Amino acid sequence: MVFWNPKKKYEFKHPHPKRPINLKIYESHVGIASPEGKVANYKNFQQNMLPRIKDLGYNAIQIMAVMEHAYYASFGYQVTNFFAASSRFGTLEELKELIDVAHGMGLYVMLDVIHSHASKNVVDGLNQFDGSNTGFFHDGPRGNHDLWDSRCFDYSQWEVLRFLLSNLRWWVEEYHFDGFRFDGITSMLYHSKGIAHGFTGNYNEYFGLVTDTESVLYLTIANYMLHKYYPFVITIAEDVSGMPGICRKVEEGGQGFDYRLGMGIPDMWIKILKETKDEDWNMQNITHTLTNRRYDEGTIAYAESHDQALVGDKTIAFWLMDKEMYTNMGTMNYRSLIIDRGMALHKMIRLITHTLGGEAYLNFIGNEFGHPEWLDFPRQGNNSSYHYARRQFNLVDDEQLRYRFLGNFDRDMNRSEEHYGWLRARQQYVSCHHGGDKVIVFDKVGSSGIPLVFVFNFHPTQSFTDYRIGVDAAGKYPL
Repeated sequence: MVFWNPKKKYEFKHPHPKRPINLKIYESHVGIASPEGKVANYKNFQQNMLPRIKDLGYNAIQIMAVMEHAYYASFGYQVTNFFAASSRFGTLEELKELIDVAHGMGLYVMLDVIHSHASKNVVDGLNQFDGSNTGFFHDGPRGNHDLWDSRCFDYSQWEVLRFLLSNLRWWVEEYHFDGFRFDGITSMLYHSKGIAHGFTGNYNEYFGLVTDTESVLYLTIANYMLHKYYPFVITIAEDVSGMPGICRKVEEGGQGFDYRLGMGIPDMWIKILKETKDEDWNMQNITHTLTNRRYDEGTIAYAESHDQALVGDKTIAFWLMDKEMYTNMGTMNYRSLIIDRGMALHKMIRLITHTLGGEAYLNFIGNEFGHPEWLDFPRQGNNSSYHYARRQFNLVDDEQLRYRFLGNFDRDMNRSEEHYGWLRARQQYVSCHHGGDKVIVFDKVGSSGIPLVFVFNFHPTQSFTDYRIGVDAAGKYPL
């Protein structure tokens, strides 16, 4: 155990930034934020990543794996100490300085908080802290998560509520975090823990004996406390079930989250790329999935996150271009049809997700430039290698490689949103999803007040001239 008590504690210089109404999140992990095969640190992230994130046009950072975890390859999701920042990335003062510098750049900093379960470790974790199985957790099967091999909290205990609520206040007051992404709350909301539990949208699936009301009450109290005492805080629910009211105010009977993750969107894109030929893409399915959300419940759209980058799956870029990325991404190489198609679809998938999929947007570190390969932390199965536990920013910085074109597109997309404000549009209308032409058309009016029309041609072989579309406001629309 390490006790940290420096003679000179870090003093914050910058206040919390203004709460963004067009949230654009850069999901990141401090340890992999370097091309080098090692555990990168807070200093590296502050000096090298913050300017990059700011330049890309993101206004918020979501940092993963900060809460202390003994097993690095757990991606930070097997927490052993809820009040400790991971020492493998540097000192606590360096983490505070990172957050403070980000605030000086106008960037929101959000913590990936894990209150849905805890590590089973006994020596360095909460498990059997008092010698029993019930100190913080349920006893028996209810206290164990079979898929995650972890312990599940007993939210009916006053001591557990005090512990977790204090934990949230600690990260806000001690480190000046601006918000939280609550991980894995589907496993909290239902007695099934979400395992083999399908959700079709029928309200009987959400409000009945299957619902874990103790967990629902904890999440409601947590949101009420955070928004009452820290009005600047943003809370995000990682919920795949689509629980109604999860992003409505507590005073309205909701659970109080500001946003939920649109988890069906990346699943749709990966399924299409895995199983469907270009000429068979279903335009109606794409528009339905991108707009399938409850009105006035904030949704964060994303084409892919860390889930798709992990070993066992592929990123969108790798599904599109695969091994060609090793040989044909050079600007001096011959023009490869696979690379040209892949880069075009990579841009189109991200843009239509950004513009139609929600009220906020998220990108995982490195995916903005089509990072090749996958993410795999050092473990026994890969001979403890760091080769895939890194992000190769040297690729996007190389003027001789095409990765920079994807990175530039991501930057320009975010900057365009900042100008036109399409994430802040109260309404949007899909006027066309033509199955034969593979064309999608929709319009919306952002915070700028300028009518915007988006036209996407997903046809693999056919272009169109003088294509007729309907718009709400007649007139000439500049490109």
